[in-house]
Amino acid sequence: MWLNKDKVTDSVLCAYRESLLNSCPNHVVIDGLFDETKLDNVLKVLQYSPLWQTQMHTYSALYVDSAEWEKASNEQRFVKRDVWRREEDSSNAVRAMVAADFLSFLRGDEFMSLLSRIFDVTLTDMNVTDPDINTNYFRLSSTDFVEQHADDSPGREVCMLLYLNKEWRTDAGGELVFIGQDDEPISVAPLYNRCVLFDPSSKGSEHWVKRLNSAYEDEFRYNITSWYWSE
Repeated sequence: MWLNKDKVTDSVLCAYRESLLNSCPNHVVIDGLFDETKLDNVLKVLQYSPLWQTQMHTYSALYVDSAEWEKASNEQRFVKRDVWRREEDSSNAVRAMVAADFLSFLRGDEFMSLLSRIFDVTLTDMNVTDPDINTNYFRLSSTDFVEQHADDSPGREVCMLLYLNKEWRTDAGGELVFIGQDDEPISVAPLYNRCVLFDPSSKGSEHWVKRLNSAYEDEFRYNITSWYWSE
């Protein structure tokens, strides 16, 4: 079981929904939602560097190649990070299995039903062309970045971020920052087993990630990002 059962009781789910509805943006931060022993095994997989490749987005086009990236101005570049490859090489299949299993769980009926209860909406992949690309691992180094953007694609109801950074230093950077309201942004530290759920269409939900401290150039900030749609 991937979930921490103490974090998914009926009373706790009601508290999550109340927090969601009374915040701007509509969001909830849940610490310890998942079984940490299992997450430890996932993290071991993520620390295997050959399973990563660079991903780049501009404000005008997603998934650009190196040539397009070089043509874009600094103002047009909004994401540069590494994305986890769903390894097909049989030599790495066993190593990657536990990480792949967790991604499958996050798109499975049990977890999507849990999110549906918190957000009071029916989530489904029925009309999603390629669900797998909407749940994956990402990592940031001190030379990477995620600039301000919105995740409010049509029909997208829920965005989930799960952080996988053990013993994260307070001066390391990497905080998620929501634009919030009244010039009061909301900052969330990327602590281990911390899950952030938010409504991407809610007021103040535009967000970015603080740059990592260059003093930690040999370290990475790991997270899962997952997007969910309604019927």
